[in-house]
Amino acid sequence: MADNLSEALKTLKLSSTSSSADALEGCLDCLLKALADNNMEASEKLQEMGVLSQLPALLSAPSPCTPKVANVIAEVAKNEFMRGVCVDAGLIPPLVQLLSSQEQEVLLQTGRALGNICYDSHSLQAQLINMGVIPTLVKLLGLHTDNTPLTEMCLIAFGNLAELESSKEQFASTPIAQELVQLFRKQLEHERKEMIFEVLAPLAENDVIKLQLVEAGLVECLLDVVSHTLGSEREEDVAELKTASDLMVLLLLGDESMQKLFEGGKGSVFQRVLSWVPSDNHQLQLAGALAIANFARNDGNCIHMVESGIVQKLLELLERHVEEGNVTVQHAALSALRNLAIPVVNKSKMLAAGVAEVVLKFLQSEMPPVQFKLLGTLRMLIDTQVDAADQLGTNSKLVERLVEWCEAKDHAGVMGESNRLLSALIRHSKSKDVVRTVVQSGGVKHLVTMATSEHMIMQNEALVALGIIGALDLALAEKDFVGASLVQILHKLLTDERSAPEIKYNSMILICSLMGSEPLHREVQSLAFIDVVSKLRSHENKTVSHQASLTEQRLTAQS
Repeated sequence: MADNLSEALKTLKLSSTSSSADALEGCLDCLLKALADNNMEASEKLQEMGVLSQLPALLSAPSPCTPKVANVIAEVAKNEFMRGVCVDAGLIPPLVQLLSSQEQEVLLQTGRALGNICYDSHSLQAQLINMGVIPTLVKLLGLHTDNTPLTEMCLIAFGNLAELESSKEQFASTPIAQELVQLFRKQLEHERKEMIFEVLAPLAENDVIKLQLVEAGLVECLLDVVSHTLGSEREEDVAELKTASDLMVLLLLGDESMQKLFEGGKGSVFQRVLSWVPSDNHQLQLAGALAIANFARNDGNCIHMVESGIVQKLLELLERHVEEGNVTVQHAALSALRNLAIPVVNKSKMLAAGVAEVVLKFLQSEMPPVQFKLLGTLRMLIDTQVDAADQLGTNSKLVERLVEWCEAKDHAGVMGESNRLLSALIRHSKSKDVVRTVVQSGGVKHLVTMATSEHMIMQNEALVALGIIGALDLALAEKDFVGASLVQILHKLLTDERSAPEIKYNSMILICSLMGSEPLHREVQSLAFIDVVSKLRSHENKTVSHQASLTEQRLTAQS
């Protein structure tokens, strides 16, 4: 066999100049047989004899042997060590040229060869994209939908290329959405549907393509998949249901595609997705809640959804999962409620519907994603809602849990949201009872730390809350203020040039509210705050300079 292979390779080396088509075909058959018997050994031999450098010439002169030449390259490129050799031999440009062939076998083997050479190499795939293979392959898919191997070759190529961000713009300028949806409609086999799904998922990450897929009718296909697979326990049906509902949620992440499907809250797609929430299927409950969260991305949609009773559906879903405890469903339902609570007009309606009471049932959750969404939902609900902030702020179980989560150093999101909710309870209630609950639960030190946050909005929220504590119950908080080095921190904020005007303003307001405490007053004097504030009188921001004058007068009067 080795002798036959060597002879074939020698003949092949001479082929571009002197061999007949029959002799060439015989060599290629011998080579393909050797590759089938022992691919690695035959490939090494081929490399040793420098045959690959002859192949571009054979590919460039179309002949009945062209499919076999491309097939040889496809087989050789299955070996990782041969891919670079194929590139160096200059095989990519002539192979790309062959994608314009009319012959289906040439197209199939050429696609295989390119796919194997560029397998797992983003730089080579990017090179193919730059050479314009995407429009060519999309065209091939449209022309050859009846050729199963060729269709599958195109789908595999799309799946690989779609992973690259640079491909999305090119795909968006082709009829890929239409072609894939048409192809999907014809499929009966699970494997083929899965192949198309694997291309759709990365493509649907692009907002332009999301809209194209919606306009091409993908949503109707996905809803059909859901209705046909729901209730089935077959593994492939369960997988299809999950993929279809996940893809549905992904399409709703685009603003235009989401709004098109919402249709003012009257869209049939919107209504179908809503019907998933009360389902007994966890995957559909999850997708339904995530879809609501995605529809709830602008005030108009949120207001309409709250008016149409969606909150009740979400609360019933959450109630089912207090005991069942499916974390992904809890997280999704809380995300939806948080988004719905953003418009001011929705807050009182959602509070009246009992949202806060249901959300508090998850206070014992040990799952950070659920904790994070729970905190965000409560914070949105109490914004500008005095009574709710008062009620929640005097709930010592809640406040103690917040103080505990303020120390969740492994989960920055939970820690940040806990601090923000603690501050919000004080700011929106302006209640002495809430201040007392927060102080007695040990929350003051966390608000002082929050005033040093790298996020200006959090610094501000902390300073305003601390100012309210100082104004409403300084005697109770005095010890905690001293222990947390509040005065030193305010000195640092006022002397730091990087502090925003709002930070300087609120720091001075807070200094004034601390003057009624003897130990805090002494600290203010020892750090020469009068000099610091005096300099701020010439601050370019008028509000800051005015407050500096008032603060200086106050400090002078009490010195």
